[in-house]
Amino acid sequence: MDDNKHWVGAWTASPAPSEAGVGFNNITLRMNPRVSIGGDTLRVRVSNAYGGGNLAIGAAYVGIRDKGPAIIPGSERKLTFGGADTSTVAAGALLISDSVKLDVKSLSDLAITLYLPGDISTGFRITGRYARQTNYISPAGNFAAEINMPVGKITDEWFFVSGVDVMVSKETGGVVALGDSLTDANISTHDTYNRWPDQLARRLVGRQGGRPFGVMNQGLGGNRILHDLRGDSGLRRFDRDVLAQPGVTHAIVMLGTNDLRNRIAKPEQEATAERMIAGLGQMALRAQARGIKLIGATLTPFGNETFLPGAWNPVREGHRVAFNTWIRQSDLLDGVADFDEALRDPECPTQMLPIYDCGDGLHPSDLGYCRMGDAIDLALFD
Repeated sequence: MDDNKHWVGAWTASPAPSEAGVGFNNITLRMNPRVSIGGDTLRVRVSNAYGGGNLAIGAAYVGIRDKGPAIIPGSERKLTFGGADTSTVAAGALLISDSVKLDVKSLSDLAITLYLPGDISTGFRITGRYARQTNYISPAGNFAAEINMPVGKITDEWFFVSGVDVMVSKETGGVVALGDSLTDANISTHDTYNRWPDQLARRLVGRQGGRPFGVMNQGLGGNRILHDLRGDSGLRRFDRDVLAQPGVTHAIVMLGTNDLRNRIAKPEQEATAERMIAGLGQMALRAQARGIKLIGATLTPFGNETFLPGAWNPVREGHRVAFNTWIRQSDLLDGVADFDEALRDPECPTQMLPIYDCGDGLHPSDLGYCRMGDAIDLALFD
């Protein structure tokens, strides 16, 4: 490897137990991630983190996406694993492909194709999560090498593919966005890339001068700081989803909303500002011990939420305000992304401005998500 270059994550999807309720048998998947930064050499990560058994990979390819399930002819590259065309991912394990030469531009779309020859039942515990964009499942057969893959089903899930890394100059940094559905952009418009990490990536690519950065979105719907829900808690997955990411230099953490909402209504899991502060403080210490800067993101208001009626009350609002105050004033953190200030209604600060609200009082609109990305001071990455 060139001593003047290193690997940086250009795209990620945090592994979680899939809720899609699907099984696979002798099919081909084509996943279409958009990379935040380009390069001429890449590798792909495949996760079987929650699998109940071994995952057989019968063939794998990567290429530049054209339209729909099609790849731009001539861009297709076979992926190998330790020099072999096939591989097996053990239950709970991560598989990283060999590097492959492919000129990829920043903010371009890839097509990553996996042929799964085995019978993967719904009881397998498939690793995946919703994508907010269109991906493809073939009819039965191996279509990994096809330029225009036949489509048996359309899905809006990520299955198994968990990362794309690019080889870039040593000066290039990496930003991990650790969060919940507000980071993963639930309710945003499909295939429009309106997540706030997407907007941050566009701004970092578009700025004149300045250090280049890859942006890795590790948002996971329902995620909390303190307790597991629809995947591992923020504290539990911090090593895997932040510290282990290639080239990471900065992390922006927006977690705590679901701790406050306590959607499964367990009294022992009722969160307080003090407990959330302690959890975020631990993340900061763990990051800084690795030389990673930890940026705290304030929690946006949800006082008129309809997504989960009864989730808001004045006591929980008090904890949200106290948590946000600590983030703004703490000497432990390396910076602040003030999403609360960016989205709240000045006349009613327990709620978002209507133009930034998707309509459920909890999740932002497309405009709101982009406003969050615009609210991050790029000087934090100088």
